Amino acid sequence: MNAHIKLAVALVIGWGFIVLGVLGLFLPVIPGILFLLVGLIILSSEYVWAHDLLNKLRVRYPKVGRAADDAAAKANRWMQTMFRHRRGN
Repeated sequence: MNAHIKLAVALVIGWGFIVLGVLGLFLPVIPGILFLLVGLIILSSEYVWAHDLLNKLRVRYPKVGRAADDAAAKANRWMQTMFRHRRGN
């Protein structure tokens, strides 16, 4: 898959989680903080501000930082699986 398409998909997914997270702060049925955290994890690979904010959260809330690291590892594995180049296709 083209690198530009991968980047666009990652950004759309990341910003989608951010939007859902903001909505979740006001709606009781959506876990807002969780979606914001996932969105930051995805966007932190492309945006310095998201990376810096995630690092500040890790320092201030170590337990959340560990959970973010675990979630980032899972998201990374998922993204690699989704965008793995398959030979013969």
